[in-house]
Amino acid sequence: MNYEELAIAARFISNSTKRQHSVALVLGSGLGGYAFENPSAIGMPYLDIPGFTVPAVAGHRGILYSIEAGATSHLVFSGRTHSYEGHRLAQVVFGVRAAIAAGCQTVVLTNAAGGVGDHLDPGDLVLITDHINLSGTNPLIGENDDRLGPRFPDMTNVYDPELRSKAKAAASKAGVELKEGVYTWFSGPSYETPAEIEMVRRLGGDLVGMSTVPEAIAARHMGARVLGISLVTNKAAGISGQPLSHTEVTETADRAREDLTRVIDEIRAIL
Repeated sequence: MNYEELAIAARFISNSTKRQHSVALVLGSGLGGYAFENPSAIGMPYLDIPGFTVPAVAGHRGILYSIEAGATSHLVFSGRTHSYEGHRLAQVVFGVRAAIAAGCQTVVLTNAAGGVGDHLDPGDLVLITDHINLSGTNPLIGENDDRLGPRFPDMTNVYDPELRSKAKAAASKAGVELKEGVYTWFSGPSYETPAEIEMVRRLGGDLVGMSTVPEAIAARHMGARVLGISLVTNKAAGISGQPLSHTEVTETADRAREDLTRVIDEIRAIL
């Protein structure tokens, strides 16, 4: 990861918005419309931001929004890039790192995920308590730049306990149930096999997906606090007996958008 490239991107964000930012919010598959109608929104296409990579997956807009939030402002990533698109992990996490370099010390990561836990159903919102990395790789592999973070960062509390407590209170205020679970990262783009899902279940995983973990690792590496929320869009392979499709993911995300919007609004109000 090139520190100078991150600094250039951070300056571009600050100069384009003339705002101070404290929170970064990354929106997952089918959830990218959150900031679009906010009257204070300033949109910056990823294509225009130095170092950013444009997503190629349906449901990911590829626009970074700055929206006002009281005395400060928040950055909202409408879409993300994934390693299965052929990008190096340094590119996948570049946006989150640039947001932190621009002043965001809290990162909220959302995603669409398959449900493994028996307590989870399509449409549920789930607070990520921890993760399991089954991808065989890590965004910190390679030379470490001490200006970004330590060579061996601690991952005991990747998903900040205080932020999780605040998120529960925010969801309760919004009238939305927020369940809990462990997120498991596969590289994709193929969905997991029934045997892999059984492995996840035995390992203690509740959710499966193809994102979030590299961003969480990179954010913690830089000292930012992380909150993760999954939207369960389908039962994982072998559980429902039905074939999996990205169409199902986006359709379920559309149906659950109102609940997630209310929760995110309440969370942003207390961060």
